[in-house]
Amino acid sequence: MQDTMERPAASQQGAAERKRISVYQPTQPGLSFPEIPSFATHAQERQHRKERLVAACRAFALQGFDYGFAGHLTVRDPEFPQLYWTNPMCVHFSNVRVSNLILVDHAGKVVEGAYAVNRAGFVLHAAVHEKHPEILAMCHAHTVYGTAFAALGRPLEPITQDAAAFYEDHVVIKSEAGQVAVEERAGFTVADWFKGVKAAIHQNHGLFTCSGHSIESAAFWFIALERCCQQQLLVEATGHKPVLVPPDKSRFSRDNVGSDYIGWLHFQTIWDQLVRTQPDMFD
Repeated sequence: MQDTMERPAASQQGAAERKRISVYQPTQPGLSFPEIPSFATHAQERQHRKERLVAACRAFALQGFDYGFAGHLTVRDPEFPQLYWTNPMCVHFSNVRVSNLILVDHAGKVVEGAYAVNRAGFVLHAAVHEKHPEILAMCHAHTVYGTAFAALGRPLEPITQDAAAFYEDHVVIKSEAGQVAVEERAGFTVADWFKGVKAAIHQNHGLFTCSGHSIESAAFWFIALERCCQQQLLVEATGHKPVLVPPDKSRFSRDNVGSDYIGWLHFQTIWDQLVRTQPDMFD
């Protein structure tokens, strides 16, 4: 178990500065700041991904994203990318732990673990992972505001800086709208839409996010998207038309605060909290 985030020593700061990919990374030497870890073995990276997948499930529990057995989060295995780790069927997000995760192939066969896989989770997530090898992780849950907003069948508007993070970076999927995805053809129909975006609003169904970077990024952007849907519904309930962030400023915000890296960075605050308060994640 990794109790804290990796912190760079001052002697490493020069290299870190040369690799800056965000304005949020400090230029002042010697400051504590999260660094993306590297791994010597597949086993180390696998353990890391599994722990973060569990943390993402626990974060969803804290957000109240549970709805019976609905909801599934996935991340590819680093050594066998045709396989992915996911939360077990009929286990509450708050009870997901490293020991009960399951490893599944694209045909829906559980190759490691004692629990069944969620059929809908297999149909949708396996199709996306198989169709888009660049997608590392994916999240979906039946949330209150995201599901309500999905009923409108339209994209999120850039009414805030936070919402602008999704500007031209999400799609509305109308295929298979409202029909439970338990047939494999439905998964491949929906999967076509996920190329080049970090989020999707599936009409009459709910929200999806994906990431080529990490499960942490996919999980944070799901939390953010649900929040943005809530905000837009609240604003529209006033009966007043919101003032939109102009396209140029929306793109600027998206480029600076809407990246995979920023999603990962946001999640580090959640990770720290969970490590301190829910050590049973690692059982």
